[in-house]
Amino acid sequence: MRHTLFQISLSHQYLHRGPGTALRPPETSRKIRNVLKSVQVLSLGADVLPEYKLQTPRIQKWTILHYSPFKAVWDWVILLLVIYTAIFTPYSATFLLSEQEEAAMQSCGYSCSPLSVVDFIVDIMFIVDIIINFRTTYVNSNDEVVSQSSRIAVHYFKGWFLIDMVAAIPFDLLISRSGEETTTLIGLLKTARLLRLVRVARKLDRYSEYGAAVLFLLMCTFALIAHWLACIWYAIGNVERATSAGIGWLDNLGDQLGRPYNDSVLGSGPSVRDKYVTALYFTFSSLTSVGFGNVSPNTNSEKIFSICIMLIGALMYASIFGNVSAIIQRLYSGTARYHAQMMRVREFIRFHQIPNPLRQRLEEYFQHAWSYTNGIDMNAVSWI
Repeated sequence: MRHTLFQISLSHQYLHRGPGTALRPPETSRKIRNVLKSVQVLSLGADVLPEYKLQTPRIQKWTILHYSPFKAVWDWVILLLVIYTAIFTPYSATFLLSEQEEAAMQSCGYSCSPLSVVDFIVDIMFIVDIIINFRTTYVNSNDEVVSQSSRIAVHYFKGWFLIDMVAAIPFDLLISRSGEETTTLIGLLKTARLLRLVRVARKLDRYSEYGAAVLFLLMCTFALIAHWLACIWYAIGNVERATSAGIGWLDNLGDQLGRPYNDSVLGSGPSVRDKYVTALYFTFSSLTSVGFGNVSPNTNSEKIFSICIMLIGALMYASIFGNVSAIIQRLYSGTARYHAQMMRVREFIRFHQIPNPLRQRLEEYFQHAWSYTNGIDMNAVSWI
């Protein structure tokens, strides 16, 4: 019987590959499947080559296969750079861009600021990623691997080229720092890198079937939004300092810490760490509740922004708790089905008044069968 099944499988492969094509040895096919499975786990793309297409496509020189190990590792490197950008770009644009940094950049350039050097490296990596995308194959609607350079370029132009190009523009090098307004403009333009998060979100959507991964991503998204709102909260307080006559939250923070602002003294007021931690504390407390009052909005702009934070917090509560409820329900769905089936077995035993020895054997058989099949109807599977 086993020999007959092996002959049938060989004839099936022969019919699908054609009479003129030699069969791969089983060891080679097994190795290729293992490589494809490992790359599929590492890859962030949803269009990984299916397992049944084990033949090597004809590609041109300097063309990268989208399911190759190099492309999978490169996508993870770009993902880490995008995460770095999402965290440090708003923080640098609001907390670190100041008159002191502007003077330091004009005097000694990038050597005075390590973050500026890292930003320059990130810009270069994003530009290299655009070049790699122009040479990376893709799968069309017919499940065919496209390797022609012209078709790859057209596909990329119609897709993510514009977002990647805007996110890769080095505004620090293109715009000279000539004043506080120019420094603020550079900080705002650098936030265009956050557009790459749209692409990352599309790629991470393939992990939505895993409950733990969804829960982890939701918590990270919550923390990232709180970080962004903290940066905006500080920016509003910094602008309000010039017009609020000393009643803004930054002035109150300086008074509480014993480090009040003094316009005649350069660098007066709370430290950057104190301001960031306080801003992050306010956004987290506002997103999760109504706040505790020790950091409170005083000006109209601060109050309006606080209202917006509470609205965002309500929406995030609804989305996060809704997903958490669905995840928990999915985790306990198997247990609920087991108890429901066991209840039906016991009702059957009670209705037919089956004696105790046979009753115990039926229950043990059901438990044994469930431990092997997890409630899956094997007869229904065999017909698929």
